[in-house]
Amino acid sequence: NAVDAILVNDDSKRDYLLLAGNVNKLYKAILPDPAAKDLAPKCILFDVIAQKIRSLTPPADISGVMGEVEKLLDDSIAAEGYVIRDPAGAWTTEHVVDLSKIDFEALKARFEQGQKRTEAEKLKGKISSKLKKMVRLNRTRMDYLERFQRMIDEYNAGSMNIDEFFKRLLSFAQGLNEEEKRGISEQLTEEELAIFDLLTKPEMSLTKMEKHHVKKVGRELLDTLKREKLVLDWRKRQQSRAQVRVAIEDIFDRGLPQAYTPELYQKKCDAVY
Repeated sequence: NAVDAILVNDDSKRDYLLLAGNVNKLYKAILPDPAAKDLAPKCILFDVIAQKIRSLTPPADISGVMGEVEKLLDDSIAAEGYVIRDPAGAWTTEHVVDLSKIDFEALKARFEQGQKRTEAEKLKGKISSKLKKMVRLNRTRMDYLERFQRMIDEYNAGSMNIDEFFKRLLSFAQGLNEEEKRGISEQLTEEELAIFDLLTKPEMSLTKMEKHHVKKVGRELLDTLKREKLVLDWRKRQQSRAQVRVAIEDIFDRGLPQAYTPELYQKKCDAVY
């Protein structure tokens, strides 16, 4: 209940975590004063609530593991029984974010029956972690990141209540699922899809055959770069950078359809490079 009451918006969440952190630092500063023992229960409570709030969001590196909870008390006080334990539901390697495995109906039911702000924060954290990874793999997905941030900003500004915010989070998560599956429908790997998107977005009027040629060009480019050009630290060496640029220009010049005008061809070379 305390966590749900704090999660009014990102500002209230940030303020609490800042205050809880200050309490933690001040408590450590007075150790080993015997009087600290009297303050231990409240300090532990503040810290446990903060850890539970943090546990709702996956770590930035979703392949990593959640570190151990920092001890608030020194060994002499911990021996008295005041021990902070890992918050239930902390993110570990078993909690790699896979939005496709979320049962959205069950999630909606938990939201209606439970602590709404807490459930919304959990979903927001999962979406944020997954979205950052997807954007790193394919920067044409930046529009998803911008839409997600606008939605959060609107909620923080009070433009929508928690029910509408959760509804929009659900819809957004389902949309991300579809985006993640798009490579399969296009019969492209994630790397090939990133090249294809750079070459075709903003949306271009291409025939089915022309799209096929664009996909073929992307595959040829990746194969050539991986086999011949992308040597260790290639970005740091002028000669290596020049070779990569020439390979991009040559393959695009030979393979892209006529719909790519000289001006558009140059822009696509710049974007992919």
